[in-house]
Amino acid sequence: MEEKKFRSHCSISSSLDLFGDKWSLLIVRDLLYHKQRTFKDFSQSTEKISSARLSDRLTKLEHVGILTKKNHPTNKKVFLYELTQKGRDLTPIIAEFILWGYRYLKDHISESSKAIAEELIQNKTVVIEKFQKGVILK
Repeated sequence: MEEKKFRSHCSISSSLDLFGDKWSLLIVRDLLYHKQRTFKDFSQSTEKISSARLSDRLTKLEHVGILTKKNHPTNKKVFLYELTQKGRDLTPIIAEFILWGYRYLKDHISESSKAIAEELIQNKTVVIEKFQKGVILK
């Protein structure tokens, strides 16, 4: 595989080169919330990502080590995607997006998003640790 080329030596810019588009962050979000996903699961999200773009982002995220792909245990034609530790370490960033949205978009976000934000407000450290360990919040 080819080596990743970065636009600059800035840590923010370089990080965004790896996962900074909205689709990649939404894929990470889905994997944090659901632990494992299939291509079909992602393609059925309310954000309506195209198949070509989804395929591109999954390949990119796998290439940079944010997620892994493995065969589904009962259907060898289906792949399961799962976050690596590197991917789970994005949890604090996702948490801050959740809190920002709760603070400024409260009238627009879902009740389940509000509930997660409220859990983060009550005890951010514990919630982030649960997500990083793959514990799914209800």
